[in-house]
Amino acid sequence: MNTITKSNDQNRASTKLLMTVLVLSSLLAAITVDMVNPVLSMISESLKASKAQVSWVVSGVALVLAIGVPLYGRMSDFFELRKLFTFATSILTLGSLICAVAPSLSVLVFGRMVQGAGMSAIPILSVVAISKVFPEGKRGSAFGVVAGCIGIGTAFGPIFGGVVGQIWGWHALFWITFILSLLIVIGSIYALPPIKPTVEGNDERRFDLVGGSLLGLTAGLLLFGVTQGESAGFASSSSLGSLLGSLVCLIGFIWRIRTASKPFVPPLLFKNRVFVNSLVVAFFSMFAYFAVLVFVPLLIVEINGLTPGKAGLTLLPGGAAVALLSPWVGRISDRVGTKPLLIVGLIIMGISTLFLSSFASGASPILVSIGVMGVGIAVAFINSPANNAAVGALQKDQVGTGMGLFQGALFLGAGTGAGIIGAFLHARRDAPESLNPLYTLDAIAFSDAFLATTIAVIIALFAAFGLRNDKKGSNSANLFQ
Repeated sequence: MNTITKSNDQNRASTKLLMTVLVLSSLLAAITVDMVNPVLSMISESLKASKAQVSWVVSGVALVLAIGVPLYGRMSDFFELRKLFTFATSILTLGSLICAVAPSLSVLVFGRMVQGAGMSAIPILSVVAISKVFPEGKRGSAFGVVAGCIGIGTAFGPIFGGVVGQIWGWHALFWITFILSLLIVIGSIYALPPIKPTVEGNDERRFDLVGGSLLGLTAGLLLFGVTQGESAGFASSSSLGSLLGSLVCLIGFIWRIRTASKPFVPPLLFKNRVFVNSLVVAFFSMFAYFAVLVFVPLLIVEINGLTPGKAGLTLLPGGAAVALLSPWVGRISDRVGTKPLLIVGLIIMGISTLFLSSFASGASPILVSIGVMGVGIAVAFINSPANNAAVGALQKDQVGTGMGLFQGALFLGAGTGAGIIGAFLHARRDAPESLNPLYTLDAIAFSDAFLATTIAVIIALFAAFGLRNDKKGSNSANLFQ
């Protein structure tokens, strides 16, 4: 009896240590992505770069994230999780050091891309670790805690960047992330369990580099094309060429997975209707969420005339909602199932973006904050249940690849949402009247932008109805197996 009790205590301690590392790494990754936004002008002045050039400090990371997440997901099927996570966080540490000592913009952008190569492993490997360590009836709580940390990081990253950058300079941001990521490397060596890879044996252990490269290029060129479309126009050669290249790579990827003996992504995944619906939900919900995160501060600065710092505060209610509600939603998703929570969350998100379009754009910043808070509440209802729904739709040997695609869909949705809605906002600058018949104020372009965002939410909502309600109450332990 004492032996069993001691074993249970050890398992609980191991699980707590694991969650501590996953929480801290997720928090650091989320902060690292967004912390540079308030200091871009400072970097531009310091390194004598134009605004277009310095924007690559942000978009370079997004490109690598879109490519890296599905690659790490597939790699988790071939390599031991602890070694892969430690390797990735070491890359993040190296990237932070490069950024901290960067003497020029090109070195800084390179360092940021190295950071992205490390950060892209954290969301997918955290999901893989939770799905393999926790029993089905307890995964939602763990997903909720990690989602809450991502919400905190997303909300407070710009504030952290602005305060630290103003006091100690932008280099200090990267010295801090260097020290913290180094601690996470050490922690991951001791905290992550020795989970064996799914694919074992010499005959099976063949990594489809061609398929992985085609998928990465499809995602990267799509995101680059959308980014260029926002800045240079979708008719520009850089945007059209990138989008065409993405389409060619997608066709090549489809051909590859149908003909390769051991494809990067098994075609069977795309015949899984529940999993495909979860991808659609992930893409379009993040499309809408990041459109709000990017264009609400711009609305407040341009229309209400507030400073960027005060404009950023309008995002705090949304970030606080994600951070506070995500762990609770994760716990109840284990009892009531994922589908009802996803539908509720998407309905709340649609109502909130429609509210921003109909009544808040051009009105008081308080009304805008209420709309943002509604979107934050919605994300709390969507995030961990969506992860849970995707994991529940996969076989054990499909988790690494499938969740890599799922997390990649999140980042692609975030990147394309900001780009496409930004281009649409620019196109509607001189519109004489809003497309929204309920709108009566003067910020017509922003009203239309949030209306387009609402359409993306509706698409996600239709996909959510195609999910199954995978209510699980199992408490059986499968720790470290």
